[in-house]
Amino acid sequence: MPKTTLVPASLSFQPRPSYPYSPGTAAAGFVFTAGQVAWTSTGELVGLGDVPAQTRQVLTNIRAILAEAGATMDDVLKCNVYLADIRHFAAMNAVFAEFFPKDPPARTTVQAALAEPEMLVEIEAIAYVKP
Repeated sequence: MPKTTLVPASLSFQPRPSYPYSPGTAAAGFVFTAGQVAWTSTGELVGLGDVPAQTRQVLTNIRAILAEAGATMDDVLKCNVYLADIRHFAAMNAVFAEFFPKDPPARTTVQAALAEPEMLVEIEAIAYVKP
């Protein structure tokens, strides 16, 4: 089963030279995103100190990766959410609900130390589209 690497134009700076990963991969109808943070198309982190802004950018990045594989947010089966501070759960959750207003995916949310101190939210997703 061949693997397709997904690098949308809006995330062409990923991966950073020192980070060996693909923004997303797809095979046999499954789409996997790497953990996405609030990087813009130029690789700048947006929403410093602003969990809703970072969550919105993270989910926008995920949507772009999914689109490269012909998937939408409706095709997402599972998300793993990593918060730098679990007290930000409600703020993240409100934005998450905007992106998944009906039949949201299965989800796990945990507190974790993220790659850079300014990063507040990281989300990875698994989707399925019929091949």
